[in-house]
Amino acid sequence: MRSETGLLPKGPALWVGLPLLLIMLLPGLALVLSAGASKVWAAFFDPAFLDALLLSLLSSTVAIALILISGTPLAWWLSRSRSRIAQWLEPLLDLPIILPPAVVGIGLLQAFGRSGIFGDLLASLGLNLPFSFMAIVLAQVVIAAPFFLRSALVAFRNVDRDLEDVARTLGHSSGRIFFEVILPLCRRGLVAGALLAWARALGEFGATLLFAGNMPGVTQTLPLAIFSALEREVSLAIAMSLLLLVLALLLLALMRRFEPSPTGGPR
Repeated sequence: MRSETGLLPKGPALWVGLPLLLIMLLPGLALVLSAGASKVWAAFFDPAFLDALLLSLLSSTVAIALILISGTPLAWWLSRSRSRIAQWLEPLLDLPIILPPAVVGIGLLQAFGRSGIFGDLLASLGLNLPFSFMAIVLAQVVIAAPFFLRSALVAFRNVDRDLEDVARTLGHSSGRIFFEVILPLCRRGLVAGALLAWARALGEFGATLLFAGNMPGVTQTLPLAIFSALEREVSLAIAMSLLLLVLALLLLALMRRFEPSPTGGPR
């Protein structure tokens, strides 16, 4: 007999999915069990951790600001445009999610490196992007932007078009409708997408390593500091990983706070 929640009864469905649930939660649980309080406290005051944490927070904040400024109007245009260009572009937005981060890093080198497509132009302007702070930001933007854009697209498409029509009949301009009607209605979805993108930017590793390098105090973000610590002191790497896990849980809690409910209202 078919259950109320679907084809499978709730009990058997849980047992079938339990191995996957355990595999997903086990890494975080292992970090909690293996990192003692004293090790975490020592790692928190380790100069390598502090420098990497500040660099990660700064670079990811700049990356999210760039994503919001450019990605919000892009998502709005894609949500309303019926052109063939928009139909071709939208699937490509998810490409950085599918590509391995190492491929993204090599692509950034070929685009902005000294021998890359824009290398001569950047050199003429006195700019050298690879292995710099801006290289970290660019890598984080490319990797994290699809998460915000996808969330923003869903939020914009869920807006009732009748509200826009009513605002137009009242004589409001398109810009005023966007800022005073559309954005407030989409606020929860946009914030949730921005937090998800921020979390992804904080955890970015592969593209950053190849495009920005792993120079302590210069381009060594927190995931790269964990990788370096793993080669010299495993306990320090575990403690740093636990601290990054705490940051991720805080961002996850904020995402749940702003994530729209299935009915469109607040949770």
